[in-house]
Amino acid sequence: LSEYLDLISTIIGHHRGRVMHYAGDAVLAMFEAVVDALTCAAAIQEELNARSAELPEDRKLNFRIGLNLGDVIEDRGDIYGDGVNIAARLESLADPGGICISGTVHDAIGNKLAVQYEFMGEQQVKNIEKPVRAYRVLLGTTKQTDTTSADPVELELPDIPSIAVLPFTNMSGDPEQEYFSDGVVEDIITDLSKITGLFVIARNSTFAYKGKRLNVRDVCRELGVRYALEGGVRKAANRVRVTAQLIDGNTGGHVWAERYDRELHDIFAVQDEVTQAIVSALALKLTPDERGRTPRGYTENLEAYEYFLRGRDQAFRDTPEANAQARAMLEKAIELDPGFSLACSHLSRNHILAYSNRWGETPDESLALAMELGERAVELDETNSHAYFSVAMAALWMMQHERAVAAAEKCISIVPNVAEGYGALGLILVYSGKPREAIVSLQKVMRLDPHYRDIHLHLLALAYLQLEEYEQAAAALKRRLVRKPESDISRVLLAAIHGHMGNVEEGRAEWAEALRINPDYSLEHRRKTLPYKNPADFERILDGLRKAGVE
Repeated sequence: LSEYLDLISTIIGHHRGRVMHYAGDAVLAMFEAVVDALTCAAAIQEELNARSAELPEDRKLNFRIGLNLGDVIEDRGDIYGDGVNIAARLESLADPGGICISGTVHDAIGNKLAVQYEFMGEQQVKNIEKPVRAYRVLLGTTKQTDTTSADPVELELPDIPSIAVLPFTNMSGDPEQEYFSDGVVEDIITDLSKITGLFVIARNSTFAYKGKRLNVRDVCRELGVRYALEGGVRKAANRVRVTAQLIDGNTGGHVWAERYDRELHDIFAVQDEVTQAIVSALALKLTPDERGRTPRGYTENLEAYEYFLRGRDQAFRDTPEANAQARAMLEKAIELDPGFSLACSHLSRNHILAYSNRWGETPDESLALAMELGERAVELDETNSHAYFSVAMAALWMMQHERAVAAAEKCISIVPNVAEGYGALGLILVYSGKPREAIVSLQKVMRLDPHYRDIHLHLLALAYLQLEEYEQAAAALKRRLVRKPESDISRVLLAAIHGHMGNVEEGRAEWAEALRINPDYSLEHRRKTLPYKNPADFERILDGLRKAGVE
């Protein structure tokens, strides 16, 4: 039982949750985000059920999980109140090895997860006046719709050696140190991505497996690579231990393994040694530039590096609150080391997100700061691909399309395997009126990042629309809407495409659905804010809507 409770606590930490209380064989945990709570619950049951299946009947342990979204009272490290009482009642309704959620969780999840439920009716809860809607989660269906590829096709192996760097296990025993092990993996991915003779899967796809029980051979097949790197990181005081194993996805056998016990300030050297070991193990031939490249040092200030890693970790959460927290940490990193190029480039990206999402009251100021920081990052380190990415995105929103294309291409030239570089280039080319080139870049993203973000399908549809290839455009949008049914912008675009295809009824239906999702949707606002180089490309959308009978 103790081993199972430790495992449950670890998985909770991996999903940004906090264990609030233990009572016998029960665990009470709290999450800031409902999606994290449900994906965590599914990961726990998947892991526990897999372990239980290997045990004789008299030794099996089956846990029930109940989830509720509601108000709680937090007092001296514990929580209580109606929200907790409802969760406890739902736990008793769950099947052994299953999950039961409240109607508030069900409604809040919406279409954020591709999950199936079975309605269990309204349940009476002691001391709660109104009945509570309950749903049984059908395990095996819980996947995030914005990170999971909708394409079930078998991916062919590239013509060159290929690798996926999987999330390393945080062996520190402290969930608060998760950012550090994730940071080590991020840096190794970046270093490997600079090697032209190696195909490297993007972080977005490999981190889709974080916190899950893995069969490395299955992962390699799903991602279309020959090799996988897995490992662990233990950080304690001024020491760090990194273990790494390179595994052949065909055989499941180890190609190389090593353990590094070092002083914390040697962490950059460890990351470089891991990269070099993989190069040797795979007998990769480096170009003269790659052989002559000096090991990159982010900063000699470990405190600045810690703030950078924490800021980067927050930035991946993509919310206004996380954006603000990331900004504060990245600003602190730069304060501690004004010459820290990577911190400058990530702070630039932070301001770009604030501008494009209108997170804040001064978006124009955010855009100006984004460009200033991106240019400073380039000046500090001309080999920093993230700096050129930031300059490219800022230039696009400033309507400097040629400069944006040049910066995105420079980003890719530094790191040939960088999915986000191809994503930025594809986006910029769409708005620059170069759809054929955009499609090539977007297809490259989808191979480097098999769990690519669904927005790439929307961009692909825009490119096909510019080429008047309406069937292809509609197909891309329908794939996106499987993953994100509540996308108002894709509904509007699909309505316009139906108009061009002469499908008036379908076009009107998609337009009506878009307005149901977002009653405040404004074509005029989109016309003013989207960075089209050629206004005729936006007019093509309006023309399609008119043909669909939408005025």
